Amino acid sequence: MRKIVLVAAIAGAALSLAACSQDTQDAAEETADSAMADTEANADAAAEAVGDAAGAAGDAVEDAADGTAATATDAAAEVEADAQDETKSEAAAD
Repeated sequence: MRKIVLVAAIAGAALSLAACSQDTQDAAEETADSAMADTEANADAAAEAVGDAAGAAGDAVEDAADGTAATATDAAAEVEADAQDETKSEAAAD
């Protein structure tokens, strides 16, 4: 009689562990799926941030180049005006 109760208790414990193992496996799969979704969302956000930063950097470079070109043109007109003894606007028109 004791052996039957002992075997029944062991069998019950084994079934309980099997059920816990399935629940644990399901929870691990959910966690992995959630982590994958989070990683994908973070990668998308990072890509968007890099794209925005690259666009802003390009705009800044373009603005700097425009300013440099205007300054260079102005300086060239001033040098030409001094060299040819004329006004700056006359030198810029040449």
